[in-house]
Amino acid sequence: MARKKPVDPVLVVGLGRFGAALAETLVGLGHEVLAVDGDPKRVQYWSSRLTSVVEADSTSEEALRQLGAADFTRAVVAIGADMEASILTTAVLVDLGIEHIWAKAMTQAHGRILERVGATRVVFPEHDMGGRVAHMVTGRMVDYVELDETFALVETVAPQDLVGKTLGESRVRDEHGVTVVCVKPSGGSFTYATAATHVSTGDLLVVAGEREAAERFAKLL
Repeated sequence: MARKKPVDPVLVVGLGRFGAALAETLVGLGHEVLAVDGDPKRVQYWSSRLTSVVEADSTSEEALRQLGAADFTRAVVAIGADMEASILTTAVLVDLGIEHIWAKAMTQAHGRILERVGATRVVFPEHDMGGRVAHMVTGRMVDYVELDETFALVETVAPQDLVGKTLGESRVRDEHGVTVVCVKPSGGSFTYATAATHVSTGDLLVVAGEREAAERFAKLL
């Protein structure tokens, strides 16, 4: 019987709320995860939930080398409040030759330093989630994903002026500057949208477009 090939192993450094949630989700998606943290209590707690959990000083190149960190092509530095450890760990992973390094930043200045020492991508979980929730709280949006500074995906309840028509009849792109990507009828599942898709009361629409246009569309009554 052929042995199943492991899915893209990932090194995760830091098992705080962000790192632990990330590592647990990766395992659920079928990835092998090597998680590293300096807190023995965290290591013990997560040892039965993740592929492999090790207590180690992530700022030590020798310690990470002994763990086989250099064999990974993907790593996430999920260290939060300790900016010095975050920066030093990122620098060590760069020196080990890891190709893709994602690093969590607490501030813009922290993020700039991480980029300068070699992080492939810097993420701001608290800031990003705060902005996402703010959009959802203040309007009819069900979900909001900003793809870059100018473009967004918005999930929203179908506005009344689309109800009872097909998307082709509504001319959504011409009238509102957004494209309806998919539609979820009440009690149904998402399907790809076409010009023939009929919109009913309570349908959920996922639209893509320039951020301001997408936000305006979600505010339609």
